[in-house]
Amino acid sequence: MDENLAKIRHERSKRDFPGLKLEDGEYVEYFFKRAKICLWMIWGATFIGLVLILLAFLIVLMNQTVIDEMGKNFLFIILFALLATALIIWMIALKIYNGNKLYITNRHAIQMVMNSPVSTSINIINLKSVEDASFRQTNFMQKMFHYGTFRLATVGEETTYTFPYSDISPKELRGVTELISAAKQDTREED
Repeated sequence: MDENLAKIRHERSKRDFPGLKLEDGEYVEYFFKRAKICLWMIWGATFIGLVLILLAFLIVLMNQTVIDEMGKNFLFIILFALLATALIIWMIALKIYNGNKLYITNRHAIQMVMNSPVSTSINIINLKSVEDASFRQTNFMQKMFHYGTFRLATVGEETTYTFPYSDISPKELRGVTELISAAKQDTREED
């Protein structure tokens, strides 16, 4: 690649992804997040939870013919506690969804995984050491909503890095495979 174009892409990647520590001449080729179906499930579960809480509250209020002021206040406290809990869970789920990212640069695969707000990991894999890149769908839901598990296997210790719930297209998978081949070709030329 032209050196000037590589510098421009490096500067744009530094601007677009300020949290990444990119080497000189390194730029982001692909950026993957979890599949949109995960976001839909978060929103759907939150909506259903809120509706169920409100319905339960309405049923309790309608079935109570004689309820004193203290009882109503107690029910309102319970309602607000349940609503607050549902909203906190929703915010945590969105934070986790947005915290799972995979960057493929011209030199590395950078995987950021967040399992909970306090449990995170970052894996940086040199593309030269990647032996295999694959995308696997194992059931009907994954086929229907086009998501699956993206997998990078390295040489040597046979470490496998997976990025589940991703929606990588066949074109993007071919592009990643070509980047891996180019990184290995650069290694051979250096030797």
